[in-house]
This record gives sequence, structure tokens and C-alpha cells, in this order.
Amino acid sequence: MDLAYVCEWEKRPKSNHCPSIPLVCAWSCRNLIAFTTDLKNEEEKDLTHMIHILDTEHPWDVYSINSGHIEIITCLEWDQSGSRLLSADADGHIQCWSMTDHLANSWENTVGSMVEGDPIVALSWLHNGVKLALHVEKSGASNFGEKFSRVKFSPSLTLFGGKPMEGWIAVTISGLVTVSLLKPNGQVLTSTESLCRLRCRVALADIAFTGGGNIVVATSDGSSTSPVQFYKVCVSVVNEKCKIDTEILPSLFMRCTTDPARKDKYPAITHLKFLARDMSEQVLLCASNQNSSIVECWSLRKEGLPVNNIFQQISPVVGDKQPMILKWRILSATNDLDRVSAVALPKLPISLTNTDLKVANDTKFFPGLGLALAFHDGSVHIVHRLSLQTMAVFYGSSSQRPVDEQAIKRQRSAGPLVHFKAMQLSWTSLALVGIDNHGKLSMLRISPSMGHVLDMNMSLRHLLFLLEYCMVTGYDWWDILLHVQPNMVQNLVEKLHEEYMRQNAALQQVLSTRIVAMKASLCKLSSNTVARVCDYHAKLFLIAISCTLKSLLRPHFLNTPDKSPGDRLTEICSKITDIDIDKVMINLKTEEFVLEMTTLQSLQQLIQWVGDFVLYLLASLPNQGSPVRPGHSFLRDGASLGMLRELMVVIRIWGLLKPSCLPVYTATSDTQDSMSLLFRLLTKLWLCCRDETHPSEPDDTLIDECCLLPSQLLIPNVDWLPINNGIISKLQNKQLIRLQFGKAPGLIGHTVSSQFDVFVRAPGQPKIDHLRRLHLGAYPTEECKSCTRCGCVTMLKSPNKTTAVKQWEQRWIKNCLCGGLWRRMPLSYS
Repeated sequence: MDLAYVCEWEKRPKSNHCPSIPLVCAWSCRNLIAFTTDLKNEEEKDLTHMIHILDTEHPWDVYSINSGHIEIITCLEWDQSGSRLLSADADGHIQCWSMTDHLANSWENTVGSMVEGDPIVALSWLHNGVKLALHVEKSGASNFGEKFSRVKFSPSLTLFGGKPMEGWIAVTISGLVTVSLLKPNGQVLTSTESLCRLRCRVALADIAFTGGGNIVVATSDGSSTSPVQFYKVCVSVVNEKCKIDTEILPSLFMRCTTDPARKDKYPAITHLKFLARDMSEQVLLCASNQNSSIVECWSLRKEGLPVNNIFQQISPVVGDKQPMILKWRILSATNDLDRVSAVALPKLPISLTNTDLKVANDTKFFPGLGLALAFHDGSVHIVHRLSLQTMAVFYGSSSQRPVDEQAIKRQRSAGPLVHFKAMQLSWTSLALVGIDNHGKLSMLRISPSMGHVLDMNMSLRHLLFLLEYCMVTGYDWWDILLHVQPNMVQNLVEKLHEEYMRQNAALQQVLSTRIVAMKASLCKLSSNTVARVCDYHAKLFLIAISCTLKSLLRPHFLNTPDKSPGDRLTEICSKITDIDIDKVMINLKTEEFVLEMTTLQSLQQLIQWVGDFVLYLLASLPNQGSPVRPGHSFLRDGASLGMLRELMVVIRIWGLLKPSCLPVYTATSDTQDSMSLLFRLLTKLWLCCRDETHPSEPDDTLIDECCLLPSQLLIPNVDWLPINNGIISKLQNKQLIRLQFGKAPGLIGHTVSSQFDVFVRAPGQPKIDHLRRLHLGAYPTEECKSCTRCGCVTMLKSPNKTTAVKQWEQRWIKNCLCGGLWRRMPLSYS
């Protein structure tokens, strides 16, 4: 483990951010981090309880919310989509926060619930029934279905038709369980019930879900001499009212309390966690005293109940008829440790049953097998989540390595050390965020090899497996990029493409844009592959334009064959290889291409991009030997060239209806038919590489004709890449970067971003809306938003009201074309 970056608050004498007690943080599957602090006012009498939300790629761009909570915030929980956040406080109030206009740095409180005056100690969203199991032992399999299998898992509550009902469940300090359901009409249905008849104080609690749709709640009163209680909770809706049924499950006493040597050594249970939200059979317990802690891992097993011999003689027990009982058994326990200050559990759904303990140890150091323990001496240990054996260790600035025992004793007597009060592992367990007792945020890399020496192939295999997991689930893969070195990029991209091509055609179509975005983000990390980033972004844009323009085509008659006009267009263009655009056009039913004039005119910017892009590609063909030029990969990509060819045909037909929608070219001759010329050259190039198994080189005649293009037409400047000021490219040299909340950093050390200078616009030049292809001017007056991953910029509000443009813009309302989230930009951005 090593520190990637730290981010801290500006030091102010009176008004200052200070960590809350208890401090909580949460990490979403979209790599957004939420954490709490308290804001002191000048008199230092009142505290404002703040929630801060940041994107890991731009940690300085923190969005701070005055939560409105009167008491301290005790819980933060992201939903499974990473777009909503729950916060709960010590007064029983629960609030649900949602993105405003789908912006990662703009949030609002939408709905909530409350249990008046009863502090919330545990909180969770209800399970939606989606569970994907990772099979680490099958990471070498060719089929994604073997590596990642859908597990049969029932939602906590279903609506009519089996759709999961959204909502949350919370446990209060007085032993109440409260459930709030979000109805489709926006109303909140809330019900509260006691966990058991004899209510008692609940100091710690956690919530997990079973495959049958039930909820399991674990509680402790904080004393290690008291049992840890477990309850089954069933939620249902009866007559438009939420009903909660509870049932007591087997309880357990910590092993350390039954050991005579340690009976009174650890009086308090300080941490109680299920190993995963959907693993109610395994629980982690930590008991502590003032200076040290002990951690135990327990598992719920189904065991046969022994039957007395007398009853055996009367009615022998055979096979499945033997009575069974549920019983908690200890899996493992640690020796005496330093006092534990925070625990972070992995989110990777690796299925490990009780019998898998040996198998789990044999699976060499896979990241998702470890959980993190932070200690008061400032160190962090990654331990195996079942055996609790140490896999990796990080020593903070204040912690000393074990050899220096005298220094540790001196530090303990000197005063409180800097240590993590809250921690969270990323969704691939390759990164860890910690908030310390000074309110500073630290981002740690966790090596895929867990500190052990693995060969390059094994490390690449781990990273590839997790990239595939993110591709299948749609989770953000920023934390994987932390570990990709420039010399790995080429290998990873090739292997990722190989694995993708092994999948069936249907799955390839579903993942087609996601893998292109993933390749783009990988290629950004190496100076040798920067030009390919431009190509991948252009390919994403081309795919989107093709889908949108084809979707506007409508069959002329209702009783048409199964194929849509767009499918027939693709089929005819692939069959008819004529280089004359008009001869290809004759074979199409032109009545299917009739659109309103206003619609055609509103699409002109997208049509212009297609025309400019085709011209640029053909003009760059003579320089095809240089892979550092953007557009190089398109010259061998038969599928993309075929797509451009289809769009040229569609545009040609629309030009007959509305000539002003055609792309504008600056030609040296007034009589020249520019579109026919470009289509002829494009078709010749497409014929060379449409057969991917046996591509041929362009002949000299084609190259000569492309050489003449700059003397016939003005070659446009293509806006390849937006300016991206993210942190990931600055972390390549593995040097610690120090940041400050609210202040964007300058260029730190050697960065790859300088390689992009040839492809991006200089800061003083006019800006462009990358999605609408509109010019915004050097100092835009319109509010804009940018992608958190690729930096793509577009206006917040649409300047056009036509249906076709709205359809285009709706594609990007939640995410950028690379899949990244949006964040609001200040006016006159640079």
C-alpha cells in the first residue's frame, strides 16, 4: 500500500472544518466519496453538520452541503446506482439526497423519514435483488458468464410484476427498526416496529440481506459480556401500509469473553459488521480496551442436532430427516492488536462459504479477499476476511514500524496520534480512502498483489479481471487505473479486446461502447497511445450519431417487414459496393427518409461533423504510416468506415429535401460535387478493409487521389479532445500529491497531459460544445457542465427545442458519451 494523494482543508483560525464524532464516510460504485465534518462558527458554540461529496478524479472540487441535521450525522449510505445518498443523525432523522440535474457537484434533499428523538445506529437501502458473483478461480475462462454469474437473490420487497420496491431500513439506539418505502408517486410509506418484545439499548448494529428476500439485523449493547443478538426482519405491504415482522435468530458471545485469561481484558465491543450486505452468515466483531483490540470472524452454520439413542431405536434418523439447528461458530481470531479505530469491508461479491477457507487462502492475494483495519498508531492492515491473516501493511506518518518499540512508547505518552476515524474500500478493493482525526482525506493504493511479489502476468490478470467486472456491471473503473503503469497499457488494451471478442454477439453489442470508453481511459495513461484516445472518443461519437440518425427513419407503411429502415440501410450499403453515391441511393426506399425541414436543419451540426471527419480521414491516408496521428486506427477499421459510408448516403438523401442541412465544404471549384468525391474515396478505402480477416493495402491510385484532396477542399481542424484536469495522469510516478479542498492544482511534476497539447485547443482559443458541436466563444456566457472522466464539455441548457435535438440531448442527460458523470463548471472556464 502507498499514498496516492492527500487533500486537506485550508487552515483558518476561527471558522474551520473539524471531523465529526463519530465520523462517517461512504464510497459509491461511481467513485464518489461522501464524508462528514462539523463546521464551527466564530463563537464555537454551535456546530453545522456538513456532508461533503467529491469525485475521486477531482478531489479538490468538493461539494459541501449544510445537511440540516440538528444532531451529529451517524450514517451515510449510497444506493446501488451511486446516484443517491442517505444520511441519518442522532435525532432519528433520515434524509435522501439526489443529484440536481444529474450533476455530481450539485445535490438536493428530496425525501426523508424520522423516528423522533431516537438516534440511528445502522442504515441501509433495501436490496434490489441484483447480485453478481465473482468466480476468482475461473478468471482464465473465456466466457464472462462463467467468470461473473447472476445469483438468484430476491429483493427485500417487490411491486406488482416482481419489480423491486425502493426504500431504506434503519435501526435505532432503543431497539426499533424503521422501514421507509418510496412509492412510484413519490410518497414515502414508513413503519416502525420493535426488534423484540424486551427492548434494550443498541450501541452497535448492522444490516444484511438473505437470498430469500429477508433482512438480518445484528445488534450489540456495546458490552462484550452481553450477547450479540440477531433478528430476521420481513417487510411487506398490506392494504397500502408497510408491515414489519421480526423473529429472533441464534445469538453469540465473543470468544475472548469465554477465555479466562482475557475475560475482562476487552470490556467493549467497538465494531460490529457483516462481511457483506448480502452475506448474513458471516460477521466480524472487534472488542477493545483503552490501548488494544481483538478481532473475531464468526460464521452461521447449519448443523445436525444429535438425537438420543433411545429415540434412535424408536424411530431411526435417516438422511435428510435428521433435525438441523443454526449455530454460530468462530472461523478465526487475531492475537492482541493495537486499538482499532476504523474498519473497511470489501464490496466485491466473491462467494466464500465456510468450507472455502482453505480455497480462499490458496487463491493468491486477490484484492477482494482482504478487509482493512486502521489502528490508533496511524497504521492500516489489510487482513484476509476469513482467516484474518495480515496480507499488507501501511505505516502512516505518525506510526512507527514494529522494530522501534521505544518510539511507540514515547508517542503514546506524548498525546493522540493522527489516525483514520473512518475508512472505505473502493468497489474493486484496489483503493482505500481514510478520513483522519484532523479531517484530512487520504487516498491509498492497494496493490493487486497485496504486497507480495507476483510476476507481471499475474498482476495484469488481476487488473484485467477487475476491468471486465466493471465492464459487465457498469461500475466506474477509476480505482483500477491507479495501478496501470505506461508499460502495461498496450498489453491491457489488447487482452481486453481479445476477451471482448470471445463473447457472443448479443453481449458484444451491449458492451460495445463501454469497452471503447475503457480503452480510451487506459490509453490516456501512456504517451505512446495518446493519439488512440482521440480515435476512441471519435468512435464513441460516431456510434452515437449513427444510432440517433438511423432512429429518425420511419417505415413508409405500418405493415412492414421485421427489419427497420436503419437495418435495411446497413444491409443494402454492405451489399452494394458501387463507388457512386447516387447508384447506392437508388436501391433505397427514399420515402422512409422523409423528415420535417426543421428537424433536418437542427441536425446540421452533427451532419457537419460527419462530413468533416470523413474529409479529415481521407486527407490523412497518405500519412497512414504514422500511428501517432489521430484517426490512424479508423483507416483499418472496416466497421467504422462502413458506418460513415451509410451516414453519407443518408445525408445525401436528406440534402435533396433540405440542401441547407448538407455539410459545408470550402472547395476550389464551384462545379465540384464534394460529397460524391468523398464517398467514392471512402468506398475504395472501405473495400480494402471490410474483410477484417484479410485486409488489403490501399492502392497507389487511391493514395494519390487523397494526396490531391488538400488542393481541392479546405481540410478542417478537428476538435479531438477536451482539456481534462483530472488527477489520474499525475499519479503515474507514484509520488505523493498534496491537495487542498477548493483549490485546483497546477501541473505537478512530469505529466502525460503535455502529450495532449497537439490535440486540444489552447486556453485562449474559442471553446466548443463537444456534444452539440456548437462554438461557445473564447469566454462562454452559457452555464456548462464537463465530464468527470474525459473532460467533455457541453451546455447545461439546450438552445434548441426541436424533437430530434432533444432526443440527441436526452442520450447525455445522465452520463457523458464515455460513461462518466457530469459536474457543473464555473462561467468562463479555461
